[in-house]
Amino acid sequence: MRRFLALIVMVALMAVTACTQYHYEGAAAGGLIGGIAGAFLDHKNPWRGGVIGAGLGAVLGATLTDISMRGSREAYRTGRPVEYRTEDGRGVYRAEPASDYYYADGQTRCRKVHEKVWEDGRLVKDHVREVCEGEKYERRY
Repeated sequence: MRRFLALIVMVALMAVTACTQYHYEGAAAGGLIGGIAGAFLDHKNPWRGGVIGAGLGAVLGATLTDISMRGSREAYRTGRPVEYRTEDGRGVYRAEPASDYYYADGQTRCRKVHEKVWEDGRLVKDHVREVCEGEKYERRY
């Protein structure tokens, strides 16, 4: 059992090593929620449930953040709505541009993207994200 827990912790840590700041935030939130839920659900050994729940929650949180970032960037670039669905159709992610391009400063081009997430037909997330791309100019000799 200890080897199994160690394996889960190692996989969770390896999954978040090559992540951006947003992935870390999603993994931290998922790990916290999963750890608390796992500790409550495993009455015989709350530590075991907490560790397993935290590992699974971290991986799922980072994955959901990755889907959200990818969808918002795609909607930003194409200017059209983007929709991802789970294979069973229970989960739906939709991102659509909410504004035209505008310039936050001289080199940064931005667009607002409206994101919605449904689970089992119920809206669970409704968020407007600002997506920007910039060009860096340096004077070099």
